[in-house]
Amino acid sequence: MPVPMRRLIFINRFFAPDHSATSQILSDLAFDLAGAGREVHLVTSRQIYDDPRAALPERETINGVDVHRVSSTGFGRTALLGRSIDYVSFYRSVRRCLNGLVRPGDIVIAKTDPPLMSVVAKPIARRNGARLVNWLQDIYPETAVELDVPFMRGPVAASLAALRNAALRDATATVVVGDMMGRKVETLGAPAERIHVIPNWCNDEDIRLIAPADNPLRQQWNLADKFVLGYSGNLGRAHEFETVLAAAERLHSESRIAFLMIGGGKRFAELSAEVQARGLAGAFRFLPYQARTLLSYSLGAADAHWVSLDPRLEGLMVPSKFYGIAAAGKPIIVIGDPNGELAQLVQRNDCGFAVAPGDSETLTAILRRLSETPQKVSEMGARARQMLDGHFTRRQGLARWRQLLDQLDAG
Repeated sequence: MPVPMRRLIFINRFFAPDHSATSQILSDLAFDLAGAGREVHLVTSRQIYDDPRAALPERETINGVDVHRVSSTGFGRTALLGRSIDYVSFYRSVRRCLNGLVRPGDIVIAKTDPPLMSVVAKPIARRNGARLVNWLQDIYPETAVELDVPFMRGPVAASLAALRNAALRDATATVVVGDMMGRKVETLGAPAERIHVIPNWCNDEDIRLIAPADNPLRQQWNLADKFVLGYSGNLGRAHEFETVLAAAERLHSESRIAFLMIGGGKRFAELSAEVQARGLAGAFRFLPYQARTLLSYSLGAADAHWVSLDPRLEGLMVPSKFYGIAAAGKPIIVIGDPNGELAQLVQRNDCGFAVAPGDSETLTAILRRLSETPQKVSEMGARARQMLDGHFTRRQGLARWRQLLDQLDAG
């Protein structure tokens, strides 16, 4: 006799049609589960990631997912105080929504935008006889402490961590996006048998290798005769750019090497300003986020890509842009802890390089070598795609989630 499928209630601040990274991954999963016949509810905000003034419909059904959008303030991400007020208003609205939505036997899956969402969901799930699943994209408040966010040290951080640890201990399952995160949450009290590592993914079925000569964006962006080091996505507080900037200074007289920046974020404008101040504007191209339908071309416009993560944040998060680069078949230069999660992956699969923050000399040597050996670039890129196809495709990620939820249905 088949096991009945439990209702699923996801919580995250953003959902389709929003195109931020966490929204895209959640949308993929929710649509897949609804398509398989599950009843899926999504509690989210009415906002768009880069437009806090947006007012999406309060209720609608998208691809079989019942979307409940709640109100929150719209100060945006610019200032800490305004962002904090946005978080608190969203928590309150979510609590009201969940009180009327959660039923006995439901599975409530809380993501981490805003942080500590599981702390809000835990008492409601318990009171209504539902199960709680943590889906951690990062670990908070430790991330805020390491990034020196004001007021996030001492008693405040300790109190928030205690609430978070209670949610980890009591949850039916905790899903993390990397092995190091899994080990970290175990030290924080999550039972080892309830920790599940499900890496993030990208739309790898739609991203294909585009030969440089066949990519119109290289011509359009004046990169046709260059070796291009690219960056695609958010450049925020967790990401270091000084190493790349110093390498660009070392390569200032070598016009064949260019740097392509596509995306946005708090540090994107900071890097642009530094490039201008140091007289490096000729070597850099700064472009906004490109349409998802153009991802093969925008990622393919670079010969290699870099990702970075502050070493203090290893085990607390995993940059999801890594998977899109691998899907595009490009070598990956990881600027961060050489023993970190992504650094170990690229070294183990021989599809890129690990560079310690501040080691611009090594980065410069890598770029010179790659610019002179196109065959090596091609081979490393092919191995990056093979790594993704073997371990990190969207189909594999969705299958891991279905397997976990089937286990919870039966438990």
